[in-house]
Amino acid sequence: MKKGICMGCLPGENAQAKLQLAKNSGFDGVEFHSNDDIDTVLGWKKIADEIGLEVPSIMGGKHWSHPLSSSDPEVRKVCNESIKQDLRHARQIGADAVLLVPAVVNEATTYEEAWERSFAEVKDIASVAEKEGIVLAIENVWNKFLLSPIEFKNYVAEVNSPFVKAYFDCGNIMAYGYPQHWIRSLGDQILKIHVKGFTAYPNLGFPRSLDSDVPWKECRKAWLEIGYDDYLTVEIGGDKEDPAGSIRMFSEQLDRIIAGEL
Repeated sequence: MKKGICMGCLPGENAQAKLQLAKNSGFDGVEFHSNDDIDTVLGWKKIADEIGLEVPSIMGGKHWSHPLSSSDPEVRKVCNESIKQDLRHARQIGADAVLLVPAVVNEATTYEEAWERSFAEVKDIASVAEKEGIVLAIENVWNKFLLSPIEFKNYVAEVNSPFVKAYFDCGNIMAYGYPQHWIRSLGDQILKIHVKGFTAYPNLGFPRSLDSDVPWKECRKAWLEIGYDDYLTVEIGGDKEDPAGSIRMFSEQLDRIIAGEL
């Protein structure tokens, strides 16, 4: 099991400072965020290599502002092309996955429309994922879509590509499910796992700590059962009062989760 953290969660004035903090805090790798400029991405990778950090994945950047479920084909096109670009960038830097939020259900977009539109786009993007040899990893978020493990599993399976899998977030699922159940249901569809804390009702939200209401010991049992042995990537921003200290705390808490102590 390896320890990762999202680049966007790291404090620091530049990439060098962010990545060095991740290394100093005990992380094995950093998930890059999307960037249109390949030279910038290659620059980040050069720093990571020099520091001794892996880059396991890239987080897509336009799936919220330009969702693949939009009724406007031009909006969908922006996200489609951005994710394809991220897949190409991932190949160039040696990452093996690109995270995608597949759709957003809202007042203007029904569940059925979100499914139909996003599924067509994901099928199209999958052809590039296959060509590049990079997995398109679908994440569960608060998007009012894929609200059960059965739906999630079927959505991924129906794309029918070995390069489309699940990026499971243990904290995100806490509002409407049990992460350990989802992990077992999705099984070998899971390529990557995000970790964050979650505070249950009545104080619904995401604390700046992994020590929370997420049942980590049960999650650990579940991912060991399915044979998961890839990255656990922290998606929590550093505390403004002690940014560097909080990143070290996340790393230490993740050590305890991996050891079955939290």
